[in-house]
Amino acid sequence: MDSIESLQWRYATKKFDSEKKLETTQLELLAQAFNLTATSYGLQPCRLIVVQDQDLKENMVPHSYGQMQVKDASAVLVICTTAVDEQYVKDYFSIVKKERNTPDEVIQPFQDFLISTFSKKESEEIELWAKNQAYLILGNLLTVCAQQQIDSCPMEGFVPEKIDELLDLKSKGLKSTLLLPVGYRAMDDLMSQLKKVRRPQQEMVSYL
Repeated sequence: MDSIESLQWRYATKKFDSEKKLETTQLELLAQAFNLTATSYGLQPCRLIVVQDQDLKENMVPHSYGQMQVKDASAVLVICTTAVDEQYVKDYFSIVKKERNTPDEVIQPFQDFLISTFSKKESEEIELWAKNQAYLILGNLLTVCAQQQIDSCPMEGFVPEKIDELLDLKSKGLKSTLLLPVGYRAMDDLMSQLKKVRRPQQEMVSYL
């Protein structure tokens, strides 16, 4: 399918086939897509937790307002945010230097700029910025899933503190931001048979 056909095909899956599992190669492809998504300054303030353990998925349901997609999906992608401080910025530029062999005189001004920029922000402001990057990642993953005919259901409806506790994210310096159950739609998911509804394109898009 081409890109538009793929986007027509996808929908927010309400019922997954719990017997059908994604291949390891498919999950690896989604992990690569996660890691290759554009983020502000290239800093990648997000991490991905791929939950496949059935007990963990079932225990996530009560903290996801009873949404059974979390239990029945092949895996749940938990998009998390992490803190960004001076050391985090320096670590990023160490990777830049290693991969590109960029001279220090080129790296240093931008590194200093980012360190100064983030030092002036409150932790809540940095967290909000990181969450915005998580949404960029979610959008990209939804598109990649559609292109690969992997069903998905983006979720904001969960209790982050409870998911963090269940997955022991605090010890990793992470906070859950978004959930993305992925797998295959159940044949009896009535939502899959409904026509996609969108406002008319001419109402939504303007050309100047």
